[in-house]
Amino acid sequence: MSDLDTTNEDSAAASAPAKRRGRPKKRVQEGPETAAKKRGRPKKTEQAAPTRRERPKELVFALDIGTRSVIGIVAEQRDGLLHILATDRLEHRTRAMLDGQIHDVPQVAAIIREVKHRLMERTGPLTSAAVAAAGRALYTMTADAEQDFTGTITPAQQRDLDFAGVQEAQKKLAHSHTVDDPTRYYCVGYSTIRYTLDGNELKTLIGQRGRKATATVIATFLPRQVVDSMQSALRETHLEMRALTLEPIAGINVLIPPTMRHLNLVLVDIGAGTSDVAITRNGSVIAYGMVPMAGDEITESISREYLLDFNIAEDIKRKAADGQDVSFTDILGMKLSLTAEQVLAAIKPGVEHLAKAIGKQILELNGEPPQAVMLVGGGARTPMMTELVAEALGIPAGRVAVRHPDTVDGVADLPEELRAPDAVTPLGILKIASINTLHFLAVWINDIEYSLFNFRELNVSDALLAAGISLRKYNGRPGMGLMLTVNGERRSFPGTMGTLAQITIDGKSASLDSPIHDDCRIKLVAGENGTQPTVRLSDVIGSTSGYNVVLNGEETSVPTSILINDAVPEGDPILRDGDTVVSRRDRTLGEVLRAAHLPPTGRRISYTLNGEARRFSALPKITLNDAPAALSTILREGDVIDYEETAIPTLETVLDLSSLASYATITYEGKEHSVPAAGQVLTINGREASPGTIVEDGSVIAYQKGRGTANVSEALLAVGFTPPPATSRVTFAILVNGVRADFTSPIHTGDTLEVVLTPIDAPPTSSASASATTGKPADDPAAPAASTILSGIAARAAQAADGSALFDASTETTESGTVAAANTGDQSVPPSPQNTTTPSAQEAPHTGTAITVESLMRYD
Repeated sequence: MSDLDTTNEDSAAASAPAKRRGRPKKRVQEGPETAAKKRGRPKKTEQAAPTRRERPKELVFALDIGTRSVIGIVAEQRDGLLHILATDRLEHRTRAMLDGQIHDVPQVAAIIREVKHRLMERTGPLTSAAVAAAGRALYTMTADAEQDFTGTITPAQQRDLDFAGVQEAQKKLAHSHTVDDPTRYYCVGYSTIRYTLDGNELKTLIGQRGRKATATVIATFLPRQVVDSMQSALRETHLEMRALTLEPIAGINVLIPPTMRHLNLVLVDIGAGTSDVAITRNGSVIAYGMVPMAGDEITESISREYLLDFNIAEDIKRKAADGQDVSFTDILGMKLSLTAEQVLAAIKPGVEHLAKAIGKQILELNGEPPQAVMLVGGGARTPMMTELVAEALGIPAGRVAVRHPDTVDGVADLPEELRAPDAVTPLGILKIASINTLHFLAVWINDIEYSLFNFRELNVSDALLAAGISLRKYNGRPGMGLMLTVNGERRSFPGTMGTLAQITIDGKSASLDSPIHDDCRIKLVAGENGTQPTVRLSDVIGSTSGYNVVLNGEETSVPTSILINDAVPEGDPILRDGDTVVSRRDRTLGEVLRAAHLPPTGRRISYTLNGEARRFSALPKITLNDAPAALSTILREGDVIDYEETAIPTLETVLDLSSLASYATITYEGKEHSVPAAGQVLTINGREASPGTIVEDGSVIAYQKGRGTANVSEALLAVGFTPPPATSRVTFAILVNGVRADFTSPIHTGDTLEVVLTPIDAPPTSSASASATTGKPADDPAAPAASTILSGIAARAAQAADGSALFDASTETTESGTVAAANTGDQSVPPSPQNTTTPSAQEAPHTGTAITVESLMRYD
């Protein structure tokens, strides 16, 4: 590399500062100093030195950070040309880069630092560098940008139109779903395919006049990781990224000028890790592509074939390419010697595989074989590459060639060491950097650094777009609204609006349109979300006051009928989204009674009868303004309501005892009559009960029917026997089926009952025959008079009225507790009132308890 350094020192000596050390500097300053001494004015030379120290032109530092080596070129622009001041090259000591991607930032930074220092010794301080990225994971997008113009179009306006096309391509990538996160991709270069002005296609818009111009741009995007790792390596060496481009774009600017782009040409930059492709046709660059393999694939095949260290295999590849025989020792310590032909035979499959991959990529991008292919880069020197690429494309071998940059448009005095295939890319970087294409701008957003392409005056909106930050996420969201249904009508209540995000630049308030500058710090403070409105019941129905009525003599307030989701609310509640509110001021009579805990349909009691669940309702007496009214009647202010329970729930009212009782059906005076049977049992909650017993809710009632028989006294009561007046003088006879019977005699279903009354002075009636039948005299002095019968029946009717013997009519107890049995047959009472002694009782067959004779006394 010493010859390269010397050449560049000579070319840079004319503009080097006077304070530099080294032989070239002395030679440059020797002439003026000698002349000054000859003229005797040595101080005048020192006065002229400061003007030579000040470099009037800015230095352009191009840095090609390749997979295998780092090449640096420093030039300055004078008189419209780039004058190369120095160049240097160093290879990586380790495989710090693979396939164009930096894997070991410190190792790459160390090589960059060394190249920088060696160049600075000849050029002075270097603070920024222009670089190119390999096309690994490359994405391309074609987009159009349109702009209206008035007057003559300037170069700045054309450049703005180009950059607008780049932005459109960036938006297109974001919406194409080609990549998962478009914000993680940088635009690393672009080419304008064509311009149109008012529908006419032009090569350039500069100097043209028209109304509407369009630029069609093809932009290339690489993963942010590729660019970020390159920036990290530069910062390690205190260099800022001045410009960034794509390696095939850099190469095409050197070898295929615009005057050649009407041809369908392909430029392939075969490096160590990647092979980058650029295609021209119809006057512009139409496509960019990348093959993720290059010269290292060939080196690795040699390493695998002969078990060699990678660096030794690389040296063998280069020597064999130059036709030299090689000798080496493999990793096992075995020494081998090979001719160049043997090495080439070993690497041919790998070269053929690489050539086919390049050919496939070209055909995919171009659609057909191109007119010619130019190979550049260190990998282009690989033996057999041109022939195999031509074979893969199906074109003559003479149409594929390795190009050397003999001359570069815009570069003066190209050094000999840069006239090599691997110098095309750094020369292209140098040329692109001199025309200010994609420069980077570093900004901080919420303490995170982002890099932006400074292709125009950028603002906060551009920074947020590049960072993938949506300001909508920082703006406060509106509060959730309420949707209510009020009396069948849908009503909405919007929430409050959220506050906007606060933006500051370097601590000062800013907006989306505020311009940004390098190393500025942007702060985003999220706005506050809106809140849901607080809507109370009174807010939607107004007043909830009602009116007054009089209920059972007391003034009662009738509130408005309000339901929220079919439930009565308490107080003035806060409504929720989706609530249904029904408000009604008119209230019915039934609603008012129910609100006063007065059951409109009466009291309801649940009870159990012989194990069966039953219910009982007692309808109340309800009047409205002293008149009966339906429960659905609408009430008005001042209405008077009276509510009265008509029945107390007793066994008699709750149960239909007549239907529960058992009867004996007999015939009396030619008609059938039902006589309650004896032996009925009625209890409530396990205790004996009477018809007047009150039934409580949940009572357990047990009922047992009688035996289906009755006695004569019960039958007379049941048939409604009406005796003659008490003053009448008659005797009687009781016949059951024509047979004389007494009051306790049983009577059954189907029996016939007769009562025969005979005046005392009258001759014997058919009762005499009955007497004969029974064998007893008809005028038995023990037979009771008619008045006595009447008294007995009346007494029994009184007992039935108070319910004391309603369900067991076969048993009766006298006031004195004695039991008497009535004699059968006719009984006559002496006319003398002194005869008041009770006849002697006789036993008579009966099934129940005997009734008293006193109750049957004659009162005539």
